[in-house]
Amino acid sequence: MDLPTLKVERLYRQISNVLINCINTGQFAPGTMIPSERDLAKQLGVSRSSIREALIALEITGWVEIRTGTGVYVNDPLPQAPPATPVMSSEEEFSLQSLVRARQIYESMTAELAALNGTDDQRAKLKEIADELNSLNANNDAFLEADRRFHLMISEMTGNEVLHDMMGYLWDKRRSRRFMRLESHYTEVDFAREMNADHQGILDAILAKDGAGAKARMSRHLQHVYDQLFAE
Repeated sequence: MDLPTLKVERLYRQISNVLINCINTGQFAPGTMIPSERDLAKQLGVSRSSIREALIALEITGWVEIRTGTGVYVNDPLPQAPPATPVMSSEEEFSLQSLVRARQIYESMTAELAALNGTDDQRAKLKEIADELNSLNANNDAFLEADRRFHLMISEMTGNEVLHDMMGYLWDKRRSRRFMRLESHYTEVDFAREMNADHQGILDAILAKDGAGAKARMSRHLQHVYDQLFAE
């Protein structure tokens, strides 16, 4: 007996497939605005944040255009020879919500260890990076590069090279096309300034060798990121 191979798909991919089918069958015509995140979430029985992830994937693959403050429109024309599902590289096959939650758990631990294990030279270097971040108040490439060095420096201060390598892995995912597009659409103008306020609190706790405080500050920081990107 030949049975089909069952494939477990991430929720955002399932939602994307439903929306593509609606486009292909004419329910959402090219050039028209599709229902709001809230309405789609209600109709499909999922969270708005999952709808948001699906829309980001559809925009990257050419099905829709997200017009911040206006709505989401079906592209006209549609992608040529459209695939059955949004095409994503294997490196991008992950939930953006799960990435932020994973970072919140992981980096809270590394911040605590950094406060306890970091050397004086490393603390001085971390302060230099934080000062550089404070001079950058726009969420642009320069800010993101300094932000990367700030978080990687904290992981280096744990004294564990494997933890440091794992932070690099998480940061590479944070630089994925989907995450960058999500951030460009759904963060506020003052996002970089707000992140710098969080960074200062993390820095202060690490410089004070306050492990519990550094852990709490980092957890709060990444909750702040989550709330910005996935507010219901």
